[in-house]
Amino acid sequence: MTDVESSATTDDATRLPPQPKSVRETGLEQALLVELVAKAMFTTGRIHLPVLTGKLRLSINVLREVLGFMLAEQLVEVASRGDSDLDVNYQLTGNGKLRAAEFLARCRYTGPAPVTLQAYRDMVQRQAARHAAQPRVSSAGLAAAFGEDILEPAVRDMIGAALQSSRSLLLHGPSGSGKSTLARKLGQLLPGAIGVPHAILVDHDIVLVYDPLLHLPPQLPQRQGEDRRSVDARWALCQRPQIRVGAELSAAMLDLRYDDTGGVYYAPPHLMANNGMLLIDDLGRQRLATADLMNRFSAPLDGGADQLTLEGGHKVGVPFDVTLVLATNLPPHSLLDESLMRRIGYKIPVGALSESNYRSLFKRQCRLTRVAFDECAFDYLITCLHPSHGRALLASYPRELLSRIADFASFAGAQARLSVPALDQAWSSMFAGCISGAAAPSQPSFTPLAVCGDPLLERIS
Repeated sequence: MTDVESSATTDDATRLPPQPKSVRETGLEQALLVELVAKAMFTTGRIHLPVLTGKLRLSINVLREVLGFMLAEQLVEVASRGDSDLDVNYQLTGNGKLRAAEFLARCRYTGPAPVTLQAYRDMVQRQAARHAAQPRVSSAGLAAAFGEDILEPAVRDMIGAALQSSRSLLLHGPSGSGKSTLARKLGQLLPGAIGVPHAILVDHDIVLVYDPLLHLPPQLPQRQGEDRRSVDARWALCQRPQIRVGAELSAAMLDLRYDDTGGVYYAPPHLMANNGMLLIDDLGRQRLATADLMNRFSAPLDGGADQLTLEGGHKVGVPFDVTLVLATNLPPHSLLDESLMRRIGYKIPVGALSESNYRSLFKRQCRLTRVAFDECAFDYLITCLHPSHGRALLASYPRELLSRIADFASFAGAQARLSVPALDQAWSSMFAGCISGAAAPSQPSFTPLAVCGDPLLERIS
């Protein structure tokens, strides 16, 4: 078990707040809870009490308190009772349906009850990756996470230092060098599970935060059901998130987005990435200038808080605890001046692999694609194709070449085989202007391949 895994086995129940047992303990006004209950009942009709607790993520005690008030106000009535205290069905009265319709006209949200903004601030601070109580990535954990992936020692050491500090980092290098793949791996290295709220109450508005496609469940088994019942179900236990944005990023995406139909706000990417990582891929190709993008994050990175805007222009302060990762294939100094470069904690070059590492990666991809490795064909790739076309040994090429070899073989109804003609065909399909086999005759380094006894070599000579 790695150091990271060991730290993740601590009691999950201690990571989330305790279950509220009264309306006061939720931090929410009773009027909001009445609204949520009425809307949930309006959309489902008669509803069983345990089903209502599941929809709103509130305890039986809290809902009984709210329903008791609604019964007194003649907004709901008991539709049926069973043998136990839990076996109760409720439904709205005529007056209750009118009130619920008014609530829905203003806001159609019927999901889990929100947490308060202050509760969210406190939780983000407690879960901050730079917090002294949080586990750190060790060199052994780093090695285990990357496994057979090729990582140059200098790059590995800089990554380890960057993750130790939780400072921002810039991955720069040519397209195809593996920056995006490396960045995704970094997100998997963030240790420990965190609590993410389904929604936050900001002033009197609901902001949706949790996304099951982005906030993934912990990889290790959770505690037993009795522990989960003791925590506040308005929070979901998740891996530290890694949110990726690319060239589609615009200035508008970095603020709250109001949904006129639903009457709720959607959190921007960096709010959803709190206590985790925000990857900005293809830096320099966004819909806003790179300098403007970096200036947008300067104050949050320095102060640990951000200002977001509600409808009407009202500003609200939210926590900012994000490891910012930037990736670009453009020269960094063409994008950022010295002042902005200084604000980035680590600048990590990701370039061509050594020949030995490229060979190891190619062999690994052969195993994954079930294509037998051929020494002669690989030598041709290294000594002929790459140098004759001025292509560096980049990490993306092995997988791309082998996948194309498999595509051509599948189309021909044959088994994929690593050979010189297959490489020529795959290579020419990858790069515009490359003529299959054109460079072979002029490359003296290809001469030793004649001893391999491959009859297909005659086709390229």
